Order: sequence, then C-alpha cells, then structure tokens
Amino acid sequence: MNIRQKIEKNEGNSIIKYGALSLNSKGRENLEDEDDIRTCYMVDKDRIIYSKSFRRLKHKTQVYIKTSSDHYRTRLTHTLEVAQIAKTIGRGIGLNEDLIEAIAMGHDIGHVPFAHNGEEVLNDILPQGFKHNENSIRVLTKIEKLGAGLNLSKEVLDGILNHSGLSAKIGKAATLEGQVVRYSDKIAYVNHDIDDSIRAELLTDSMLPKSAIEVLGKKHGKRIDTLVKDCIYNTISNLDDGNISVSLSEIVGSELANLRNFMFENIYKGEILKEERQKAQFVVTNVFEYYFKNPQSMPDFYKLIVEEEGLHTGVADYISGMSDDYCLMLFNNIYVPKFVIY
Repeated sequence: MNIRQKIEKNEGNSIIKYGALSLNSKGRENLEDEDDIRTCYMVDKDRIIYSKSFRRLKHKTQVYIKTSSDHYRTRLTHTLEVAQIAKTIGRGIGLNEDLIEAIAMGHDIGHVPFAHNGEEVLNDILPQGFKHNENSIRVLTKIEKLGAGLNLSKEVLDGILNHSGLSAKIGKAATLEGQVVRYSDKIAYVNHDIDDSIRAELLTDSMLPKSAIEVLGKKHGKRIDTLVKDCIYNTISNLDDGNISVSLSEIVGSELANLRNFMFENIYKGEILKEERQKAQFVVTNVFEYYFKNPQSMPDFYKLIVEEEGLHTGVADYISGMSDDYCLMLFNNIYVPKFVIY
C-alpha cells in the first residue's frame, strides 16, 4: 500500500457518506497513471496553483482598480479567502477538503482584466456571450499548457463551472464540496468588498442594512463567523433530514442576499464607481477592437485559435487572460502618442 492509498483509506474513515471520496472520482478526460503520494484532487490542486493563469490573478482586479494601497483585495487574495472559508465549512461538515481546495483555487481562473467590468464588455461583444465561470473551464481545459489543458478531475471542473450565483435557477454543483465553494465565494466577496469599501471611505458601518447587521454582526469577522457556522450547522441538519445539499438557514441566507443586493446597488453597479467602471470598459473595448482588426499582432498561440475557432474566440481568449496591468500597457502602446524628438 503506497502513501496515496493510505490517504484514500483515511478518507473513508473521516469523510461522511455524502462526501466525495477520491477513490470514487469519475476520473479525467484523458486517462493517466495515478500518483504514488497524492490523491487525484491533491494533484488537481497543485496543477491549478502552479499554472500561469493562477499566478496572473495577483494582478487582476477584485473591485478596486489600480489602488494605491496594498491592502485592497485582488482576485488572488479573494481566491485564498474563499479557499480558507470553504475548507473550514468542509471540515465542519466532514467533506473532502482537497476537492474543496482544488475547486476554490480554480473557481476564478477565467476572470478577465478589471473584473466584472471587463466581463460585461466581452459578454456584449461576443456573439456567444461570455461568463467567467465557463471561461474558467476553457482556460483549464484548452488554454493552459499551450492548449493541452491541465486534465483535471471531472468533480473539480463541475465545482468550478457551478460556483456562480445563489439562485436555484442556476446550476448546482454535483458534489457537496462544490456547493460549499459556491456559498464560500459569496460569503467571502460580499464581506471583504464591504471591508475594502469602508477602507476606501466609500461606505461606513452605519450605511449597511440594519437587519443584516442585527442578524450577521456589525464587524467583518463576526459576519464571517456567523455565516460559516450557520452553513455548517444548517447543512448538517439538512443531511440528517435527508436533504443532500449545502445551504444557509432561511434568515441568515436572506440577510446575506440583502447585503449582496446592497453592494450591487451601491458599489458594483452604483454611481460611486461609475466613472472608474466606464474607464475600465473603455480600455478593454478598445484593446479588443484593435486585435480584432489586427489579429496578426497577437502571439502565435492565439492566432492558431483564430484559425481553428474563429476571430471572436481567439481575441477573447487573448484578452481574458490578461492582467489589468498588461491590458493597460497594451492600451498605452496602441493608442497613447509617444514623444518624438526631431
């Protein structure tokens, strides 16, 4: 019995019957030899963390663009907070923490420069539309490693694809681990975006919905604590009742949605950051239009995608992989006049 097999045996003793055992994985698109040390989900987590697209998350916007402070979240620090919250919830319920961490680490790989501002631009331009969760799957399966992809387990890809939204109308992950990441994403971004907005002096504690503060807590840490514990205990209660799903209690879930709606109305879509959103969308729009007209200027890998899948897809793949800084650099190189000394 090698080390991986020992870990798999331990999973059988520590993970509840509704959890995803590594031994029961549906496998990968392309069959490969198993690792002697790591389970399939441990391998997936490592592949994502060591990928180029994961590294670029450190220079992609969460909410605040090109801030002067080092303390605002980026897409990378958001990912780490999601993973930490999700692992805590998963451990409390008794789920597979390696699968949870792999999903969490990859869930935002497909985000474009300038966060949802850039996503809206591509969604409007592309005939097929654009969603960052679907693009995460494309990046992980068709873009990474120059088209070879990372060959991740089906459970990891399913969790990443279905991490967005809280509506019952939106697809739900097949595993409880994937469902944990879905809730953890919302718990993380709603609360840390409030924290960043207060730091930016765009919000104050007194502006937050009173009912949400009364139920969840006045301060950032207390709200996280309330939501994490509620998710654990409510899910355990669901499982005891035969309802195999992850969820918050009705009152806590309602107040999380209340805070989320407040942030959309006042920060994400509100007047406060409207000018900055427009600037970001202007940059992405014009960089896209330049490469759409001049695809020969893109790297060879993306020119090959243009040949195989069309101009819209090739340019979108190139743009979506950019960091904020790289997109701004290209915009400046393309459109900003340079001083010439005669």
